[in-house]
Amino acid sequence: MTEPAYRCGYVAVVGRPNVGKSTLVNALVGTRVSIVTAKPQTTRHRVLGVMTTASAQVVFVDTPGLHRTSRKAMNRMMNRTALSALTDADLVLFVTDAARWTDEDEDVLSTLGRHDVPVVAVLNKVDTVHPKPALLVSLEAMSQRHAFADLVPVSATRGSNLDALRSVVVPFLPESPALFPEHMQTDRSPAFRAAEVVREKLMLMLHQELPYGASVQVDRYDDADEQVAIDAIIWVERESQKGIVVGKGGRQLKHIGQAARLDLKEQLGRPVHLELWVKVRENWADSESELLALGFDPV
Repeated sequence: MTEPAYRCGYVAVVGRPNVGKSTLVNALVGTRVSIVTAKPQTTRHRVLGVMTTASAQVVFVDTPGLHRTSRKAMNRMMNRTALSALTDADLVLFVTDAARWTDEDEDVLSTLGRHDVPVVAVLNKVDTVHPKPALLVSLEAMSQRHAFADLVPVSATRGSNLDALRSVVVPFLPESPALFPEHMQTDRSPAFRAAEVVREKLMLMLHQELPYGASVQVDRYDDADEQVAIDAIIWVERESQKGIVVGKGGRQLKHIGQAARLDLKEQLGRPVHLELWVKVRENWADSESELLALGFDPV
């Protein structure tokens, strides 16, 4: 009896901001490849999450949320990054919030309709739908919106129904050998992931005080010794933002650094020495050349 052919391909994970795309990718891959906060547009880059099994390798492409607001170059670049993921995708997971449908969801669906690629609708956050029969209403409404290849309700945070989603995804992939080594779970470098951890703590600790005016750039990542040494710059757009990040007597920056260092230590399984500096780079979020210099994806 002939064994089933090995399958491998790209699955673009798209949707409006704040529907849980990164949480879903992390849960499917089984490790944190993307940072997660409750704020929209936490994901700014195209990040690959690689799930390898005995019969398939699924390369999930986590993307920034597609959004209407594109006043700044950063917003426009994030939209282009998300759309570029559709070009090479073998399948799209269109992630929505099972409890609500918005005009931005409609915009994303309209965009997907212009691409010749199968789309699976993933209704996330099913644990927030009450009463439970309302989920059937949401699924029926979704089925009327587009000729989806499949509809799968999940809860990424609770891990509900993820095996069902994995089993739906694999048959859409082409027969192909694996594209990445078996142990590899993301294409992003340790330095990139360290910068993202710092930015995550920045967003979690500053809440609304510093919405999107900060970026993190790692200047040095040295793991040659037992202790990993990391030097990173937090770039802000205005002098007033620098004061917010540093805090009175440097206390806020110290808290951010401590939280990031502990997180990185846990991830790496090694001691981490983290040095942070805060510098002003005016209007970096509205300059494509500045964004490219800060490591944004050229698209």
